[in-house]
Amino acid sequence: MTVLAVRDLSKSFGGVQAVEALNFDLAAGELLALIGPNGAGKTTCFNMLNGQLRPDEGSVRFLGKELVGQSPRRIWRLGVGRTFQITATFASMTVRENVQMALISHHRRVRAFWARAARLYVDEADALLARVGMADQAERACGILAYGDLKRLELAVALAHGPKLLLMDEPTAGMAPQERIELMALTADIVRERGISVLFTEHDMDVVFAHSNRVMVLNRGHLLAEGTPAQVRNDPIVQEVYLGGGSTFKAEDLSHA
Repeated sequence: MTVLAVRDLSKSFGGVQAVEALNFDLAAGELLALIGPNGAGKTTCFNMLNGQLRPDEGSVRFLGKELVGQSPRRIWRLGVGRTFQITATFASMTVRENVQMALISHHRRVRAFWARAARLYVDEADALLARVGMADQAERACGILAYGDLKRLELAVALAHGPKLLLMDEPTAGMAPQERIELMALTADIVRERGISVLFTEHDMDVVFAHSNRVMVLNRGHLLAEGTPAQVRNDPIVQEVYLGGGSTFKAEDLSHA
């Protein structure tokens, strides 16, 4: 089943074409990696998918519903979650309270927030924290967490909304190499067991080739290549671009694959 269908998606800023006529589908339960150099159009694409930017042209259909023109909140309510390069949590709250806040919002219980928020969805929050390996840190303040733990918490918060599609923008940015591998292995396990579709951007090729079902390569707003990790890794056009200079990939990015 196709969860996300993108057709002729385009966006320019002045004379710069950030994304041009992008087409792709994302199936249920699939992990699709979107890779490319800085300036390739990856974040612009993400921002159009979740309503932060309106495309100049094109269509974005999620489970048959058109997303273009919808607000980010409406898109989130439809079941599209997102994580960001820089984590955004409530530093003064505990780990559990951050997940409770997400659950309160998801269940539309905000009016009951001030009266009894601390007692709402405790078991559900603890279950999500256990699933991401954070159960023993539920009472800790977010402001003192290590960065890798913040990324795990961000994943728990995203899961609290029960997404059918998860957009993950640089999910392992700023993490140590071993932490990157562990976080993406955990993410892959969770999304597959729950049948969540994932579109993620990533610069670490070890992560991309180890955990994606399919890879898309963007270069200067154009879709350069698409296929399985092995197909993309061995594509001569992709290799030529990686070996180039300027705004293209670096050769060492492929040497880890």
